Amino acid sequence: MNELSERFETHEAGDRQAGEKLRCDACPVMCYIAEGRTGACDRYGNFGSRIVRCDPVRVLDFAVESGAPLVPFGGEAWDGELVNTGRRFVTAIGSGTTYPDYKPAPFIVSQEVEGVDLVTVVTEGIFSYCGVKVKIDTDRHLGPETASVRAQGEAVGHVTTGEYGSQMLSLGGVHHLTGGSKSEGRVTCETLLDLCNKKPVELTIDGGATVVVEAGKAPVIDGQTEHRMRVGCGSAAIGMFATQWRGLVDEVVVVDDHITGVVSEHQAGKVLGWEDTGIKILGRKSTPGRYFKVSEPGLGWGGTSISDPLSILGDWNAKKGARPGLTLLMVSTTGEQFAYYELDTELKPVEKPFPERLRKSVGLIEDNCEPALCTVLFVGGAGGSLRAGVTENPVNLTRSVHGLKTYVTVGGAPVYVWPGGGITLMVDVTRVPDGAFGYVPTPALVAPIEFTLRKDDYLLLGGHAAEIRSIGDVLARGGEYFNERAEARAGADNPWPPLAQLRRAVPDGSP
Repeated sequence: MNELSERFETHEAGDRQAGEKLRCDACPVMCYIAEGRTGACDRYGNFGSRIVRCDPVRVLDFAVESGAPLVPFGGEAWDGELVNTGRRFVTAIGSGTTYPDYKPAPFIVSQEVEGVDLVTVVTEGIFSYCGVKVKIDTDRHLGPETASVRAQGEAVGHVTTGEYGSQMLSLGGVHHLTGGSKSEGRVTCETLLDLCNKKPVELTIDGGATVVVEAGKAPVIDGQTEHRMRVGCGSAAIGMFATQWRGLVDEVVVVDDHITGVVSEHQAGKVLGWEDTGIKILGRKSTPGRYFKVSEPGLGWGGTSISDPLSILGDWNAKKGARPGLTLLMVSTTGEQFAYYELDTELKPVEKPFPERLRKSVGLIEDNCEPALCTVLFVGGAGGSLRAGVTENPVNLTRSVHGLKTYVTVGGAPVYVWPGGGITLMVDVTRVPDGAFGYVPTPALVAPIEFTLRKDDYLLLGGHAAEIRSIGDVLARGGEYFNERAEARAGADNPWPPLAQLRRAVPDGSP
């Protein structure tokens, strides 16, 4: 049993071990913690006879390039002098939670930007209703849609609809976290936590492949690392590269699990004056030069199950242009598999050494393929209790977010907010600072969330006005959990949230 599993298993013993220990109320588990020890989540501890948030409050500096180490603001090493705070942003990372939900958010920070008073409300939200959407760039068949995805043998999600050049997984959700067995909930939480914190996770798909997923890295499928995302389906590849093959080869077939393309029949070939070759494809013809179902999906050529591309060809027809010596190029949608053939006297394709004249065109397909990556998007619903930390009337925050008056970030990273009721957000975890996500053993994920809006709008929606503090005061005095403040460089691709909100709320840039 790993360390995280042990923490899930031991939290239930809290009431029996009360004694002189302090009770932590930062989440529903309510651990009793001995002096010098941490609770089940490893986020809070008993130090100096008080409950302390063990990680520092993360303050991002958007004025300089990313990559520098954390610089502490609090503690004995800090002399109390504030550096320029003009481009700083107090994130919710390390801030603490609003649990048991009657109290305001841990930090409500004021900041003036271009003459406008802005407020940022930060809190670490406890998300039971959350999961991740995983995009895996590959043509390889991972498993049938709706098949269960497992980690450590437990079901943690399912395969969902494939997209162009990518296989998609939906992992987590409240039913896997709390609706199944205790082991299923623990493993689901652990899997989500590792994926959101950009760690590799091995997943197995019922009736399909084993995949190692790590945000921002290439997927490893059944032990094989993917390198390229396909440039398009077989038909698209024909359309893009037909001119490259004109005059160099008599026929080109681009093998693909979805749409296999044949240049002599395709509209692109016809426009270029391509002659008929008498080729026959063993698949379901869609439109001229486009074929479905040439093979079952798999790990072979173009996401099919075939290793020999000739297996998708029928007999060649001499009455429609087939002749001895006719040349044929077969290539996959990534250009990783390719072969060259010539028809013999019996009109059978015979593989020949690959000619140099065609290498440039195959290389062009490869050059137009993007690197294969895993994308992990955290998806969570910000519920009523989290919103109550922002305002006494939580629905007002929802209306403000959807009305574009409030800008939402996760650890300073921009999010996409889904339309419709509530605040359902989605964020690319590679844009979130490292180590931003945590957990509680209920089980649930803990994610930082920040709400930035104009101060006058905050007061109008019924915000906790008495709790507003300057950024300088936050850096100097911290909050109720006694942890240090630490500076980190912001991600280079992320906008400074206060300025992003100002531009969003006032498009012309005027106050």
